[in-house]
Amino acid sequence: MVSKNTLKIIKSLATKKGRETHKQFVVEGYKSVCELLETDLEIVMLLVSAGMETIPATTCHVINGKEMQQASSLKTAPGYLAVFKIPQATVLPQDGRIVVLDDIQDPGNLGTIIRLCDWFNITHVVCSENTVDCFNPKTVQASMASIGRVQVHYTNLANYLGQLTVPIMVTAMQGTSIYKEPLPVHAALVLGNESRGVSAAVMKLGAAYTIPQYGKSTTESLNVATAAAITLGEWLRPTET
Repeated sequence: MVSKNTLKIIKSLATKKGRETHKQFVVEGYKSVCELLETDLEIVMLLVSAGMETIPATTCHVINGKEMQQASSLKTAPGYLAVFKIPQATVLPQDGRIVVLDDIQDPGNLGTIIRLCDWFNITHVVCSENTVDCFNPKTVQASMASIGRVQVHYTNLANYLGQLTVPIMVTAMQGTSIYKEPLPVHAALVLGNESRGVSAAVMKLGAAYTIPQYGKSTTESLNVATAAAITLGEWLRPTET
C-alpha cells in the first residue's frame, strides 16, 4: 500500500524544489521505465496501475487509477511511474568529446540533446547554471533512458571552458562552415540559448562554427536540438582512410 503522503512527495518531484529536497526524480511510461531499469540508476519505487502488466525486474506497488493520477505530472497518467535517485555529481570532463549547453531553457530540447549524445556515444554534457534541470519530467521523457547513461553537469561555463586544453567549437549564425574542413577529434562543442544563442562571454573563448544555409534565406535560425543533431552527425562522421 502507498500512503497519501508518499503520493504527495512523488507529485512534488515534478518541481525542481521537490527534486532538490528529496534527491529523486520521476519517469513515466512503460518503455521509459523499463529502459531506465537497465541503467545504473538506483530505483526507489515503482508504481503500476491496477489491471496493468507488472514489471518483473523490481518490486511493483499496484495502485488504483485515481492514486496514479494523483502521483502523475501528466494530464493522463500512462499507468507506469518510477522514482529514481538523482545520481551524485561527478568530476567535470577535461578531454575527449564534450557537449556544452549555454542556457538551454526548453526541457524538450535538453532531453533530445541528451538522447543525441547517447546515440553518438558522448557521455558528458556540461550545462550552464541557468540551463533547465535535466531531471525535469519533460526532459526525462524526451531523453528516454539516455538520462541514465549520459552524465549531465552544471557549472559556470566561462570558468570551466577557460581552463580546458581541448579546442572549443562555438556554434553561431556566422562562422566557419562545419563542412569546410575537418573538425577537431577531441573538443568541446558549445550550443546556445534558443533565442539568444551563445553568450558573448562564452563566444570569445572558442572558434565560431556554423551550419551553412542553402538557397534563399527564409528562416532566422535552426532549433537548437536540430542544430545539435546536424553538427554531431558531421563531427562524428567517420573519415575515409
